[in-house]
Amino acid sequence: MRWAGQQVEAEAPGALPGLGSIAGLVRSVTTPEFQGVTFHEVLARSALNSVPGSALPFNWTINPYRGCTHACRYCFARPTHRYLELDAGLDFDRQIVVKTNVADVLRRELARPSWRGEQVALGTNTDPYQRAEGRYRLMPGIIETLAASGTPLSILTKGTLVRRDLGVLAAAAEEVSVGIGVSLALADEELRRQVEPGVPSVRARLELIRAVREAGLPCGVMVAPVLPWLTDSSEQLDHLFGELAAAGATGVTPLVLHLRPGVKEWFMGWLARERPELVKRYEDLYARGANASPSYRSAFDHKVRPLLDKHGFGRGSRHRSSARPRARTARAATAAPAVEQQTLF
Repeated sequence: MRWAGQQVEAEAPGALPGLGSIAGLVRSVTTPEFQGVTFHEVLARSALNSVPGSALPFNWTINPYRGCTHACRYCFARPTHRYLELDAGLDFDRQIVVKTNVADVLRRELARPSWRGEQVALGTNTDPYQRAEGRYRLMPGIIETLAASGTPLSILTKGTLVRRDLGVLAAAAEEVSVGIGVSLALADEELRRQVEPGVPSVRARLELIRAVREAGLPCGVMVAPVLPWLTDSSEQLDHLFGELAAAGATGVTPLVLHLRPGVKEWFMGWLARERPELVKRYEDLYARGANASPSYRSAFDHKVRPLLDKHGFGRGSRHRSSARPRARTARAATAAPAVEQQTLF
């Protein structure tokens, strides 16, 4: 990716609202390749984020970016931009914070005697393989640093840029447990362009799954979020699971849309513009909180289980693929990010 025509808009704190009091803002950069997007390069003070007691299969995460040009209408992380005095809508899509020194900071943190080599997850907030990663190349250093310290890792992404690093990940998998998850929730390309406008195509992500498996790595798939009355029919799910099985996915985790405050308003605004006939149904479905009603979730679970079984993804089964993972990465399949929806979206 070229980075021609970059423009330094500010060299001092204060250029990015909310970061003026934080030592570390280096500059704000724009480029013709990302029309309307500004990248705020910062020197991070820490790389590892502790998430203890969350009932997740990991206690540590790394987020090299804040904000995401994938611009998913339903993204769970949107409200976190408010901590920067930026909004959860267009600012989240267009004002991207880049922790340019994250690998160096991580190396120091992992060298501490107190570090116990616990699993670290990437992609639980914003996507580490969003398009900016093509320019900043933060992930190879992060992966190599984790592996060198004996730290197992998992990555969840919608970004096909991870293909660039499959060699790095395969090498890491010789040293530590590596799990890779791809997020792919719908097979309708037109709907994908509406709700995930910055995300690679459905076909590109299916090819990514194949590439991950051909590299000898496990690849779980998060079918999340499933959108009520948009992507939740038996026919739609059956077709998608079939595509995932054919691509060689090692597991599938479907999760229904989760709408917390800040995300709900943004998603419902899109729904009112594009599918107004569904607004009342969604208001009723999410009337009691961020989760869909218990009756809907129960019916969805009843519907989806036999479809998972049909395609080899049910509980107690493991989908067979012609791509065979190495001995160590076969064990790492259990580390693929199968986490609760609220950490992803």
